[in-house]
Amino acid sequence: MKTFLTITLMLFSSYFLNAQEQTYQGGELLKFRVHYGWFNASHASLKVTAEELNGHPVYHIKGHGESIGLLDLFFEVNDTYESYISQASMLPLKFVRNINEGGYTKHNIIYYDQENQKAKVHNLKDQTVKTFKTKPDVQDMISIVYHLRNNISTHLNEKGDSFVVNMFFDENNYKFKTVYLGQEIIDSEFGEIKCIKLRPYVQAGRVFKEQESLTIWVSAGRNKVPIKIKAKLAVGSLTADLEGYENLKYPLETLE
Repeated sequence: MKTFLTITLMLFSSYFLNAQEQTYQGGELLKFRVHYGWFNASHASLKVTAEELNGHPVYHIKGHGESIGLLDLFFEVNDTYESYISQASMLPLKFVRNINEGGYTKHNIIYYDQENQKAKVHNLKDQTVKTFKTKPDVQDMISIVYHLRNNISTHLNEKGDSFVVNMFFDENNYKFKTVYLGQEIIDSEFGEIKCIKLRPYVQAGRVFKEQESLTIWVSAGRNKVPIKIKAKLAVGSLTADLEGYENLKYPLETLE
């Protein structure tokens, strides 16, 4: 089973508008509870820290997910993703992927040269270094989440409108498309929340049942945080809900 954290990060990969607002801050923490079928399968988190990387102010964002309960007995998951985003350009400078999914392991570090549109991939497992050409203003698997949060407009367009954004993952460039499905009220752990409903298009096959397998609900307030995610997998289905948060930049807006 593809892990929740991997799926979650890909879900945000294509809703882009020009109006930009800083929707997060250092210290923000998002916690998710994940269900796989009948199982309470895992917990995942995304944490933002304001730091410096080689003298440049960055947002260091760390995503972590691990299996729990019965799933942990049969398919142990322990994944960590990290992105270092320039506070000046809001583009990633460094990306780390260190995963263990049922014995399948990968440990890569990617250094981005945004000016020259290149990515240097260090494969720590195979001890190789390769350089690849990237697209303009390319995002990584974590930075794209926060980039898109900053660019989701509060003035919604018509249903059916689609958006794309460039992303470099592993050793490949991608253009991900997401269709805007309108607004919907979601009953969450924190009360009813007005959300933006999105449909990212994914590659059907080994992981996802079909191209339209994913749906994500992002809060329509100023924080633009993911509230709920649903995925139809090749085997079974996955649901994830925001179960906790700390240090949001703005109060989470709920309906009374």
